[in-house]
Amino acid sequence: MTIVSNASKNVDASDTVQWHALEVQEVLQTLDSHENGLMAKEAQQRLNANGPNVLPEPKTRSSWQRFFAQCHNVLIYVLLVASVVTALLGHWVDTGVIIAVVLINAIIGFVQEGKAEDALRAIKHMLSSQALVLRDGKRISIPAEELVVGDIVLLQSGDKVPADLRLIKIKNLQIQEATLTGESVPVEKDSHSVAAAAMLGDRISMAFSSTLVTYGQGAGVVVATAGHTEIGHISAMLSQVETLTTPLLRQMAGFGRQLTGIIIVIAALTMVIGTLLHGYAISDMFLAAVGLAVAAIPEGLPAIMTIALALGVQRMAGRHAIIRRLPAVETLGAVTVICSDKTGTLTRNEMTVSNVATASGGLFDITGVGYDPHGDFLRDGEEIDMADHPVLTELTRAALLCNDAILKEVEGVWQLQGDPTEGALLTLGIKSGLTLHFEYEAWPRTDIIPFESEHQFMATLHHDHAGQGVSYIKGAPERIFAMCRYQRVGVNDEQIDTAYWQQQMEIMARRGQRVLAIASKLSHLDHQILTFKDVAQNLTLLGLVGMIDPPRDDAVDAVKQCQSAGIKVKMITGDHAVTAVAIGQQMGISDGNHVLTGHQIETMTDEELGRVVDDIDIFARSSPEHKLRLVTALQANGHIVAMTGDGVNDAPALKRADVGTAMGQNGTEVAKEAAEMVLADDRFCSIVHAVEEGRTVYDNLKKAILFILPTNGGEALILIAAIVMGQMLPITPVQILWVNMITAVTLALALAFEPPEHNVMQRQPRNPKEPILTPNLLWRIGFVSVILMVGTFGLFLWQRGQGVDIQYARTVAVNTLVLFEIFYLFNSRYISASILNKQGLFGNRYALMAIGLLVLFQLAFTYLTPMQRLFGTMALDLATWGLIVLVASSVLFLVEIEKYIVRNRTRLTRYFS
Repeated sequence: MTIVSNASKNVDASDTVQWHALEVQEVLQTLDSHENGLMAKEAQQRLNANGPNVLPEPKTRSSWQRFFAQCHNVLIYVLLVASVVTALLGHWVDTGVIIAVVLINAIIGFVQEGKAEDALRAIKHMLSSQALVLRDGKRISIPAEELVVGDIVLLQSGDKVPADLRLIKIKNLQIQEATLTGESVPVEKDSHSVAAAAMLGDRISMAFSSTLVTYGQGAGVVVATAGHTEIGHISAMLSQVETLTTPLLRQMAGFGRQLTGIIIVIAALTMVIGTLLHGYAISDMFLAAVGLAVAAIPEGLPAIMTIALALGVQRMAGRHAIIRRLPAVETLGAVTVICSDKTGTLTRNEMTVSNVATASGGLFDITGVGYDPHGDFLRDGEEIDMADHPVLTELTRAALLCNDAILKEVEGVWQLQGDPTEGALLTLGIKSGLTLHFEYEAWPRTDIIPFESEHQFMATLHHDHAGQGVSYIKGAPERIFAMCRYQRVGVNDEQIDTAYWQQQMEIMARRGQRVLAIASKLSHLDHQILTFKDVAQNLTLLGLVGMIDPPRDDAVDAVKQCQSAGIKVKMITGDHAVTAVAIGQQMGISDGNHVLTGHQIETMTDEELGRVVDDIDIFARSSPEHKLRLVTALQANGHIVAMTGDGVNDAPALKRADVGTAMGQNGTEVAKEAAEMVLADDRFCSIVHAVEEGRTVYDNLKKAILFILPTNGGEALILIAAIVMGQMLPITPVQILWVNMITAVTLALALAFEPPEHNVMQRQPRNPKEPILTPNLLWRIGFVSVILMVGTFGLFLWQRGQGVDIQYARTVAVNTLVLFEIFYLFNSRYISASILNKQGLFGNRYALMAIGLLVLFQLAFTYLTPMQRLFGTMALDLATWGLIVLVASSVLFLVEIEKYIVRNRTRLTRYFS
């Protein structure tokens, strides 16, 4: 990257400059900038020269590439060859219909895939939306995309860093860099230079793009934007990770190849039989072989697959799961393991005080979750009167006043600005009955000692309007204990009992809670400056508070749903093992006896990790790098893995997972680009909803295949039987294409709208290696194909025996075949269940609409003069229609009998043995 300076010279700001190792003035001089910011004109020149501050779009296929990719299917290849052969033989109608079929398939797939990509773009927010900068010496807010190298950016708590900055001023600045480094604890920043060889996480003089300011304030000069940032570098590395194909694509590719081979062999044998046995001309038999190939090829299947997947995308989007790639819909249905982050996905990402311990009252339970300040104080399950516990009132007042967070209600939702721990303490104070504004006015703050990791506490000095002063201190229990001499008991102070407090700490720790100690010390009116010496000793301990990020209620239910569906849920978190186990037990993920830490993972070989990964459901102190190893190990054990992640370093694991799942609200753009699915609400239950939809889509695909293939099989058997018996073809190739396309567009498409079956989330995950066409389904396809062949060909022969015209007999055959399919559609709505089950015979209104539409099409096919000329049909009388309905309805009863026998095979075998 180059920078255009006021002097019209180029200053090298490439990635080779170690900005963290330079002093502030040297950085400003190198970038030709100033602490008061750039001039607006200069900034515009740099923006024009270097481009906007946006991550480069990943390389995508062109529209033409996407369109032609829809034809990348072996079945379509055979159709294209058939179109060329028919054209060479001068059968232009057949050629035109075949090409039209291929184009319709390609257009449908192209449009639906484009809609899926548009859905992602709708939720995509590059970097942060606004940035506060100094321009012409004034503070202004500009779109983050307009930032340039040399801009001075002002940061405060809650901001998302909009570019890579070299910090020039800081005030208690802490930045959460987990999205970049995987470090869960906010990093304290400094404006002084560090060693040039410092690792990324140790460059405390830098603020990196897409990280989050959690505390304090600061200012920094932009040293890199867009793809030159650290987040941009990782984005560029993603192409190095191998992407796996999906089970359905693998199965359908294999099925297509096998089907093509079988069709070609049968067509060739049929041509030989017709030529040698019956003396037909080779050219005639070649056309018959083409007709057989067209009959046997399920040309509507690719379109139905695409539409079913696209419908799944739309339904999932309505349930907060945005699918980026169509095949991921089906893959979700095969998921056997979900690896989930804890914070914000399984839990609320809202720290909540669950327990308070005092010297006189013991341990109190606090109800309510999140920042909504509605809840009660309980002891032994009974609600208490706060007036009977003055220590609790004093402790909650300290929690309010020794606090820099802001909690406010916006449109009925309580929102926090500041540190989550302090938000939990504010909520505790309001639950106790205190009023924020009243306490702030009654006890205004005089001075503060901000929290720093070196001294592990925060202290504030307050004076009431009568001149009485008090200091409140909160911090790490071990540190506060060492500063306390007394403990509050009722309204009196007694010698501190450290053993008692250690016991209370252990109780809270076993519950997975983070523990803070709160103390106080009386002061006087003249005490206006708070020093470390003032609070170093003789404090009075008010009590302990235990807080935890509670599980989401919907996530607990979703975990149970996964377990009933045979899906393992594994929690991967950067938290300590005790906290992880506590949350895991509350959610029903683990019994707490097995947990693996990041350190233990690092000491294991891949083989050792693979042996234990199935049996362990809690992974604590884990980094994004560990996620990649866990995904790989689970896949090596045969699992289909869904993995959640939001950080930049999660991207390789997301890309490796079968269904990488990024967070839409808190996830980085890099994570979203690497994922197959983006959760718009960041909730675990949305993954489970997506799995349910995935299973439904796979069911519907199987139903569509189970419906389409017998049609093709019946048509092929009809032609083979006619050729072997020396009869005229009952159905012409162009009529076959009409039947295949019109029934695929109406009846088969209706199956894509089938609702989930009632037991869809009570089944075990299907074996990913299991073929989509199981022996039972192959039997059904063959059974129905024979029914269709016998009924259609038999009625054709009977009509010919009555001396009717060949066109009339063929019209009867086509309509018989179509009505067979209408009745068989009701069978196909349930693969094994009866059509008279709880969901009913008419539970899919789209199926009824499709039947009505198809009837209209067939009436036009039979009676409209242009259609009669194009397809060689004739008008039928009412008696013939009655005969067609009688024959075609037989499939409904025969298949239901077959289903009953299959469902009750064991019981029937025992009965007749």
